[in-house]
Amino acid sequence: MAKIDKLNNVITAMITPFNEDLSIDEEKYREFIRFQIENDCQILTMGTTGESATLSHEEHHKAMDIAVDEAQRSKKTPFVLAGAGSNSTKEAVSLSQYAEKIGADGILQVVPYYNKPVQHSLIDHFSAIADSVSLPIILYNVPSRTGRNLEPETISKLAYSKDNIVGIKCASGDIDQITKIIKTTPDDFIVLSGDDSMTYHIMALGGKGVISVASNIIPLKIFEFTNTMLNNDWKKARDMQLELYALFKVLFIETNPGPVKFAAEIMGIMDKRMRMPLTPPLETNQKKIIEVLENLNLIQL
Repeated sequence: MAKIDKLNNVITAMITPFNEDLSIDEEKYREFIRFQIENDCQILTMGTTGESATLSHEEHHKAMDIAVDEAQRSKKTPFVLAGAGSNSTKEAVSLSQYAEKIGADGILQVVPYYNKPVQHSLIDHFSAIADSVSLPIILYNVPSRTGRNLEPETISKLAYSKDNIVGIKCASGDIDQITKIIKTTPDDFIVLSGDDSMTYHIMALGGKGVISVASNIIPLKIFEFTNTMLNNDWKKARDMQLELYALFKVLFIETNPGPVKFAAEIMGIMDKRMRMPLTPPLETNQKKIIEVLENLNLIQL
């Protein structure tokens, strides 16, 4: 866990570039990873924003391989967090062990979706994964997608019982719950925002940074935002929160990653191609995204 101190500021939940046949575009992915690293972001491969739900395990392996290889080539040696969650404990263990084998620095473990396990079952699930690897684990609570909330008491039990469960990505939108998590977990437990628009609030309570969607398109700006808070310049951070708020919200005007992929294409970063059942934003929403990008001087049309 030598690089665990890098799990702060910004970890980009990277979008995944596809070729016309919707296979992973390796060349573009490598270029995009370098873009993130050069702009001082740590990287998450195969998170929700990377469309992990529609990629096979072989494609998960390929994306992890690429991310680890590019990180190892970089002088900045970023933290590589690999999405290795599943609604099958057996599959989550398999993905986690692969991530460890190839040299990922940590794994992100989402609450099992669709199955809706109760809290004691979640403890068993995450404990089994923690026992299968030595990598640091970041839990991921996103009840709007999984249908099950990971309760603060459950998080606390896991944090105190498993040394390699080191943090959580909070995307519940419930600031009261997040406050309880910070209050009832060890002092060194890493709490990260899983929602760009909540980053200011979570870091004000003691959170360490954000696993960000917006940093796909403005990595250095999001790094500046979080770094400002880590340096206790809360007036500047408040101004940046208000400046970026419209972008944070419009990137979720439809299901992520549709809006951010559309924005990335408009900005010349990456094609907006996605795998169904997700599709690009409606034209009316595209206009709203374009308007926000123009207002922030991110594009000129």
